[in-house]
Amino acid sequence: MKKKKALTASVAVLLAASLAACSGGNNNASPSAAPSGSASSGASASASGSSAPQRDAYKIDVFSMLSNFSGEQQGWFAKVVKDKFNLDLNIISSNLEGGGDVKFSAMMSAGNLGDLVVFGDDGQKYQDAIKAGMLLDWTQDGLLDKYGQNLTKYAPKAIEKNKVNFGGGSKVYGIGFEVGEGEGPSEGKDMTYNPNLRFDLYQKAGSPKITKMEDYLPVLKKMQELEPKSDSGKPTYAFSMWQDWDGNMMMNTKAWAGLNGFDEGDGFNPGGFTLISADKNEVQGVLDENGFYMRGLKLYFDANQMGLVDPDSMTQKFDDVVNKMTDGQLLFTWFPWLNTYNTPERLAEGKGFALVPFEEERTFSYGYNPYGGNRIWAIGAKAKHPERVLEFIDWLYSPEGTMVANYGPEGMAWKLEGGKPVLTDFGKQALPSNPTAVPDEFGGGTWKDGQNQINNSTLKLTSINPETGEPYDYTLWTSTLAQAPNKLEESWRAAMGGATSAKEYLLKNDMIAVNKQIFTGTAPEVISDELSQKQGQVAQVIKQYSWKMVFAKNEAEFDKLKKEMISKAKGLGYDDVYNWNKSQNEKVFEYRAK
Repeated sequence: MKKKKALTASVAVLLAASLAACSGGNNNASPSAAPSGSASSGASASASGSSAPQRDAYKIDVFSMLSNFSGEQQGWFAKVVKDKFNLDLNIISSNLEGGGDVKFSAMMSAGNLGDLVVFGDDGQKYQDAIKAGMLLDWTQDGLLDKYGQNLTKYAPKAIEKNKVNFGGGSKVYGIGFEVGEGEGPSEGKDMTYNPNLRFDLYQKAGSPKITKMEDYLPVLKKMQELEPKSDSGKPTYAFSMWQDWDGNMMMNTKAWAGLNGFDEGDGFNPGGFTLISADKNEVQGVLDENGFYMRGLKLYFDANQMGLVDPDSMTQKFDDVVNKMTDGQLLFTWFPWLNTYNTPERLAEGKGFALVPFEEERTFSYGYNPYGGNRIWAIGAKAKHPERVLEFIDWLYSPEGTMVANYGPEGMAWKLEGGKPVLTDFGKQALPSNPTAVPDEFGGGTWKDGQNQINNSTLKLTSINPETGEPYDYTLWTSTLAQAPNKLEESWRAAMGGATSAKEYLLKNDMIAVNKQIFTGTAPEVISDELSQKQGQVAQVIKQYSWKMVFAKNEAEFDKLKKEMISKAKGLGYDDVYNWNKSQNEKVFEYRAK
């Protein structure tokens, strides 16, 4: 996807030289590489070789703009980090504490962003923090050389991207997420956006043909009639939504664009009021009459009129939706990773969620990116022990750290047999996110509650672990794929022409739009203060009216609210912001052609 990288003339020589120097170590990695805890694998003796009890306990503030949890990390991941680094993680979530902009502004004003900082993108907040001196330069005092040997070994291009784009070619203030090499779709068995339905109910409804996205509604109504109550006796709904992830628009509505090959932001533009195609030079405005955002709003309005939308959607949080999914109150999800309904017991009964595509679908794939995505790991300039924070990040970017941060310590949910990873009986019960009780020796509590709550990834899970020769993603392990399918999988595979996974089916039927990753050699352009103010005001209008439109009492009110939304948004400067967003998208198209 990303073999041809476009560089500006001012940085081409610098980047070529620095990447050549760094990539040599990466190319030398092999399946027989030593474990990441040894000096030979890229972790310095002073870092990974240290024993946690020999160091003072250190509680670090983790300010995450992506986390859905606030408080001290608990459970098995807390025990792993405590045992290995003698660190305690106090997570501060901007999503839960006054909203991202409010909390970020307050912490910037206080002059301290915490010890470990996770940015939702590499746009204005990240660049403002660098300019204000709020982030640590990892090259200071040789920290990266001493404590970042996994980073320079397994993510050299991502380090260089940050150095060139944000550090003037010499300083490193952070690193992007999901670093990985590969071709084609970067997702595992499932895509990021998948129209997943309760497949058992879909079959009971007669497996109706679904051509366009609006065709789901009568199908979902039949499914609701077949199962009107959840396991605990609560009413079922097709759609249960939440507001706490809304940014410049209603996130749950934007998800329909993802199923049609469009998403927010790319390259120069971290997001705004445009949706950009993954693989075509096409841009949509969120207020475009026939765009996927406006179609999504009308779909939800129609669904609500049919009794398919959870009335709690306007007031509940993401965690409430997860609990409803677990209980069986939901019949549809856009996101396979949200599925907590598919427990081993239900799957064995033939009950559960699975892909039910529509014929017009072209789901968005982010593609592999050796330069890392725009969600950033950084270190606060006032960290008391920055070397210990960097050591922790470095471990997260190692094969060992990637495995343990996602699947727990070896011996709990997984183990090695003949050098290859296999799930334990506990892992088969707990993964991906089930409330399975964790043995006290591994930290107690439940698997779900003990998962890494920072909510940012490091190495791409579908890329190959050099220590096992297998992908990090447990669903792609040879041992997992060799398991006999459960009853639900048998039904789904038979109905889908023998496809063994959602991605396989979508690939065979040309229903995936793969984003072409680019490297520009320049930082994303930051929107002006004037346009930023307009964007904030317009975003509030779009979000408020979007939710009102979904719950409008009739079509006349829906149309009235729609006209008001467009009029107010344009009056506050929507077109000015949209035109700027579009100009940044068009720069992306130029780089894609190189």
